[in-house]
Amino acid sequence: MRLHHLTLQAFGPFASTHTVDFDALSADGLFLLHGDTGAGKSTLFTAICFALYGEPPVDRDLLLRSHHAPAGLLTQVTLDVTIAGQRLRIERSPQQMRPKHNGSGETPHRAETRLHRWTTDSLGQGHWEPSSKSHQETGKEIKDLLGMSRTQFCQVVLLPQNEFTKFLYAAAPQRRELLGKLFHTDRYAQIERWLNDHSRTTQKNRDTARDEVLHLASRIHQVAGPDLKSQHDAPTADTPHALTDPAVAWAQDLIQASQADALTAQHDVETAKKNQDEHRALEAATRELHQQQTTHTAAREQLDQLDQQTAHQEDLGQRRDQARRAQQLAPLLYAVGTARTDHTHAQDTETAARTRLLLEHASLRAQELATAGQHMRDDIAVLNTLLPEEDNLRQITADLKRTDAERLDFAGQQRTARDWLDQETTRRTALDARREAARQAEEGGRRQQDQLQTLTTRVKAAERRDAHLAQITATEQRLATAQQTTDQAAQDHIDIRRRRTEGMAAELAASLTDGAPCPVCGSCSHPAPATAPDGQPTRDDEQAAEETHQRAQQQRDAISDKLQQLRENAAAAKGEAGDTPLADLKTEYETLTAQLADALERAADRGTADEELLAMDREHSVMTDQLNVATAGLSARNATYDTQSQRQAELTKKLNDARGTAPTLAARVIELTRTAEHLEQAAEASRTATTTAQSLDARTAEATDAAAAQGFDTLPAAEQALLSEQELGAIEEEINQWRETRATHQAVLDDPALQQAVAQPPADVDAATARRAAADDQHVKAAGAASTAQTRTSALTDLAATLGGAVERLTALEQAHSTARHLADLATGNSPSARVRMQLEAYVLAARLEQVVAAANTRLQLMSEGRYTLRHSDHQAAHGARSGLGLEITDAWTGRPRKTDTLSGGESFFASLSLALGLADVVTHEAGGNPLDTLFIDEGFGTLDDDTLHKVLDVLDSLRAHDRTVGVISHVPELRRRITHRLYVRKGLTGSTLVHLTEAAE
Repeated sequence: MRLHHLTLQAFGPFASTHTVDFDALSADGLFLLHGDTGAGKSTLFTAICFALYGEPPVDRDLLLRSHHAPAGLLTQVTLDVTIAGQRLRIERSPQQMRPKHNGSGETPHRAETRLHRWTTDSLGQGHWEPSSKSHQETGKEIKDLLGMSRTQFCQVVLLPQNEFTKFLYAAAPQRRELLGKLFHTDRYAQIERWLNDHSRTTQKNRDTARDEVLHLASRIHQVAGPDLKSQHDAPTADTPHALTDPAVAWAQDLIQASQADALTAQHDVETAKKNQDEHRALEAATRELHQQQTTHTAAREQLDQLDQQTAHQEDLGQRRDQARRAQQLAPLLYAVGTARTDHTHAQDTETAARTRLLLEHASLRAQELATAGQHMRDDIAVLNTLLPEEDNLRQITADLKRTDAERLDFAGQQRTARDWLDQETTRRTALDARREAARQAEEGGRRQQDQLQTLTTRVKAAERRDAHLAQITATEQRLATAQQTTDQAAQDHIDIRRRRTEGMAAELAASLTDGAPCPVCGSCSHPAPATAPDGQPTRDDEQAAEETHQRAQQQRDAISDKLQQLRENAAAAKGEAGDTPLADLKTEYETLTAQLADALERAADRGTADEELLAMDREHSVMTDQLNVATAGLSARNATYDTQSQRQAELTKKLNDARGTAPTLAARVIELTRTAEHLEQAAEASRTATTTAQSLDARTAEATDAAAAQGFDTLPAAEQALLSEQELGAIEEEINQWRETRATHQAVLDDPALQQAVAQPPADVDAATARRAAADDQHVKAAGAASTAQTRTSALTDLAATLGGAVERLTALEQAHSTARHLADLATGNSPSARVRMQLEAYVLAARLEQVVAAANTRLQLMSEGRYTLRHSDHQAAHGARSGLGLEITDAWTGRPRKTDTLSGGESFFASLSLALGLADVVTHEAGGNPLDTLFIDEGFGTLDDDTLHKVLDVLDSLRAHDRTVGVISHVPELRRRITHRLYVRKGLTGSTLVHLTEAAE
């Protein structure tokens, strides 16, 4: 991969459009990227990563849009790059907010991706040809061409030395995490997890099979009961080895014992069955004898009871004969009864009718009652002719009441209209005055609103002015403190450098070794090496003091920039607010607000007044019309009222004379009609009573003569002897049933078989039943025992068969779990047979780490002049921890390995740089071998002395010799003097800018 051009627009700290020409920048193969802290050096690499993968290097929620950019300028990155021999141009825009084309406000702008490919037509002319607009297609094609993921790319193309120093010092778990991400060895971890999961699954299946065998054994033991014995012990959870073949043998012993028990129980059943049959036959014979004896006894008792009813049967025969003679008189007796009933009913009707008559009519005869009723009917006819006059009187009374109400209503309307018209002039004058006052208040409110708007702007500006002034005071104090800190740090740095320079001889003497030449004089003898005084500063002390001074300067400059910004903001706010104190402005604002509220409240009355004037005009017309209509109506109603009053008096006198004591004529008519009806009913009832009395006397005489002819002394005796057909039939049936029942019982007593049974002793049914029940119980118990034994044998046979299948499955699962557990222990490094406790993923990463170390040593040998060599170690870790990713360094001067954390700062830098470069080579080869022509190295050069820095640059030159471009990101001033092509990132108040420098710094 080779970078050609990078264009950033409104991206990160870069507010406008900036282009980086990597072709020009990498003309010498090595360029420097430097600038102030926070200027945006790392943003360039973020833009490259975003262009390639559509995401920033680390934080996917990183805000990419510049806060300094104008609202209408969209954030966009364009990268011109060659990957795997293909020239591509990638344009990406993240999702962001942009101003609306129509109206105010903002609207979301979707993320966009455009991929172009450089192609040559048939004439040899090159041009950019669109290839894709899809995020997914573009991302997949870039990833396929590069052959590495975003994480790998960021780790290989950008070499962050701080991270690789941590990698150099880190323990095995931290190295495993980084290498695992780069080499995608998570699939081996998945294999480990799968093997562990498979082992747990087989164990679970094995345990389930064991539980099944134990459950079956428990069921077999439960079915067998305590009386069955076996020469083998029952399987338990404490003896897993007994859950296979021994369990089957134990079950077979129990089956054989159960079968023997079943044969004995079957023999007992047959014996009990014979005894049961004998006692059942004996019980049946006893019951039959008991039945015959009971039947003869019952017939004797019933016959005796029938003989006691002989006198009653004779009485029934006499009643039957009298009833038959009385039936000959039935028509005459019925006629007498009917006549008697009619006469009694007529007498009751007459009595009831006379009780409803007036006292003067109660003693009149039938003809007199009829005459009085006719007189009543004549009076009713006269009153009916007067009924319409009564309706007329009610209508006249209602009309008179309505006319009087209308007179009162017209009089009220007349008064209301006159009162309103009298007050109209005064009300109209008051409304005109209110409307004029509201108009004046409205004009004043407009002026006050303009003043209030201006005053609001001044109050806000005064608040910002006072806030900025307060911040300026605090920031000035912080700046003074920061300046003192910077001066003190500079003085400390100068003092430490001076003291170290004075004791440099002792520092060089500390590195002398007997027999080795002195780097100053070349002598191999060191008779009197210089000694360092107490408190002699070291190189690390000087470097720490320099860094402290630089941090103090950076903090002071940041505070100074913030102070300048606060002063500018305060000046701008003062220009808007003036010098007036904020409290005075707020007081003026509150006063003006109250005045405006009062004016608006008074101005709001104008509309109300206009509406009331219009309403008054409409009401004036209404009231004038109301006065005229009420005056005319009142005159007409007075004349009508006088006429109706005279007619009412005449009709009232006439009708009062006709009503008498009744409230109305209709009530009087109803009263007379009721009296006439009572008289007519009483006359008719009196005539009917006379007629029925005559008929009763004739019927009685005729029936009395006929009863004497039939042998009855009196007519009541004949009536008493008369029975209905149903009663007579019941007597006949009772007589016949008595005779038949007596004959039946007599026949039973005459039966020879019953007479023979009676001659025998009484049958004891209960004793026979008890003996039969005992035989039944004995048979049931025997049959139950046999059935239980047979069922137990069948159940044990079935359970044993099921147990055999479960044992077969358990045997297979035991073997499967043993194999799976062994493989899982090997993959996780827990196997007792393993030489080292190394997991599968760690084993693969150890192989990759050996490749990385081999590639790193080719450069480390050059940088350390053959002194240091990295070596991968897989020794057993302490306390039995897993091993496999150890890293140590061999010092050729001593011939002994050292821990990596014993290296000095400069040694750690070039060792970690060698690891980073080696890792880049291995990852590139692992990803498919596509060359990465551009690398970035971030920081770490400040820890090197001049000679070591020169050697490191020689190694970087060797990378350039392989047609690679190396970009160094560093603050070290020495690199600015040694590297010609530099990209300077300058920060400012309006955003950062880029400057391409082509001359070494002085």
